[in-house]
Amino acid sequence: MEAADALEQRADNPRVTGAPAGGEPAQPMPAPPRAKTATPGAKKKKKVRAFWLKQLHTWHWVSAAISLAAMFLFSVTGITLNHAASIGAEPVVTKSEGKLPAALLTKLRAPGDATDPLPADVAKAVAGAVPLNPAGRAADWSADDEVYIAMPGPGRDAWVSIDRTTGQVAAEVTDRGWISYLNDLHKGRNTGDAWFWFIDLFAGACVLFTLTGLLLLQLHAKHRPMTWPLVILSLIAPVLLALLFIH
Repeated sequence: MEAADALEQRADNPRVTGAPAGGEPAQPMPAPPRAKTATPGAKKKKKVRAFWLKQLHTWHWVSAAISLAAMFLFSVTGITLNHAASIGAEPVVTKSEGKLPAALLTKLRAPGDATDPLPADVAKAVAGAVPLNPAGRAADWSADDEVYIAMPGPGRDAWVSIDRTTGQVAAEVTDRGWISYLNDLHKGRNTGDAWFWFIDLFAGACVLFTLTGLLLLQLHAKHRPMTWPLVILSLIAPVLLALLFIH
């Protein structure tokens, strides 16, 4: 009898049964929400995005690594070129003289408009007489009394002349210093074919670096709201400067 009364009291106690006070039946607990299952189309889109993100990151860092040193050089020489007037440099002029054997004078071609290089043995003899090697350089054969070979290089001017009558060789080198040398590398001035092609390859790496960077910005722009305002500013700023202050 006491056990039955205890069971009845327990059934009437809301703390035990979970029923609300007042005798109302308890409400069932809501089921936890099910995780959303990605559709095949969403999975494919996510894989494509991950693939391109990996590719862009790879090409971005590869192009950055290839062009890093040259990009630094061209950035620094951009500053030195922009302030060339305020960077003092005293040219150093070096003159030298020598003489060719008389037997080699007969190998010099007659005056004319040609720009052929000196004969190999003449060029070798000139290089032995003065500290300049004119081999392979275009020569000016137009004068009746001399042969003139201009030999400019980055950061310097140089020339050699040969007297047709006496075989006297005169040479002069004007060195404008290492800053002028680096500035001429920046401009590709008197740097030869190898540096010409290097600049093209370097420029291509910089274009690749920029384009992959732009595409990476596009992929991350959703989570970085200042991306496109900064990109637009980078475009508008130089255009406005050119329109307003360059006349």
